[in-house]
Amino acid sequence: MKRLTYIDWMRGLACLLMFQTHCYDSWLRPDLRNSAVFHWSQLGGTLPAPLFLFLAGVSMALVTERLREKGIARNAILKQTALRGAEIFALGLLFRVQEFALGYRSAPWTDLLRVDILNILGLSMMLMAVLGWFTSAAEADMARTRSIVGGIAAATCIAMLTPPLWTNFRPLWLPWPLESYVNGVHIYHQPQPWLFPLFPWSAFAFAGLAVGFLLYTSFARGREALFFCLLGFSGVAACLLSLVFDASPVHLYAVYDYWHSDPNFLLMRCGILLIVLFLVYAWCRWGFAEAGFSPLMQLGNTSLLVYWVHIEFVYGGMSIMPKRACSVPKATFGLLVIFMAMLALSILRTRYKKRKIKVSQPVARPVSAPAT
Repeated sequence: MKRLTYIDWMRGLACLLMFQTHCYDSWLRPDLRNSAVFHWSQLGGTLPAPLFLFLAGVSMALVTERLREKGIARNAILKQTALRGAEIFALGLLFRVQEFALGYRSAPWTDLLRVDILNILGLSMMLMAVLGWFTSAAEADMARTRSIVGGIAAATCIAMLTPPLWTNFRPLWLPWPLESYVNGVHIYHQPQPWLFPLFPWSAFAFAGLAVGFLLYTSFARGREALFFCLLGFSGVAACLLSLVFDASPVHLYAVYDYWHSDPNFLLMRCGILLIVLFLVYAWCRWGFAEAGFSPLMQLGNTSLLVYWVHIEFVYGGMSIMPKRACSVPKATFGLLVIFMAMLALSILRTRYKKRKIKVSQPVARPVSAPAT
């Protein structure tokens, strides 16, 4: 499909899930935080971060493959892809500075060093760029196979190393701002599951990297629908394996925390991501995702922008609703306003980019006929 629209649609779905999670979390009254609406909202909120990281891996694979097809040297590919990751990481640092400045009187200075999704997204992209450099080869099929194996191996290693790095083998010799990138300890004495350290979050990016390179295999290109069906079945199998491993009396780690650091939970979430990918592909190919204007596809094209902006209007000083003081209908109305506002912002951004590209293109001048 043109532009792999299912990737844009899936990224837009992540934006929608992110909006509803943040809005209900910020605005609902304390007595409603045990309601079914809030619990379902938070359950949906477990998907956006893995989706963004997973899709970053898929996009990194697609970019790398296209550069390899053009015959660009691996050092140049490394530079281009790593610089994009560094740009995202720098934006993550800038975002923390902005949030600190806007909430200067109430925000502690340690918030400047908090590990958030943009930080880990940027670092994961840089690490994937390095992996792409190591797995490059003269033959395209060999490079692709190496990249697929490398992505799966990296995701597995990160998942397996997470429990000890969170418990018995924490890098206590590092200052907390650096250790926080390993296990999300921040200023606390224990890793915090609400932060985004490299272990385990970067595993989602490497899993997406492997899937992205799989998309370029001859089987995926020749039998695309069957390939995505197999991805969906693989996701179901991964979820079942996670439950089987969790029920097993044999545990590899001294501290067992299924819901936060255990590899079995990461396997479950990777399985869910594969199922979502198949469902979104099916909706884009056989459903009505491309029947006219698609709000989710539009949001997916500008996901970084709407993420950046909506935070201040939900959690920040310019919140459009009173924090921790809203009923479910009032918070839902605020969610609708946020969704429409971010959609409008996304459309304006897209039109501005198109207009800028159009203006920058040289105008062809007519060639005068030779004199006779």
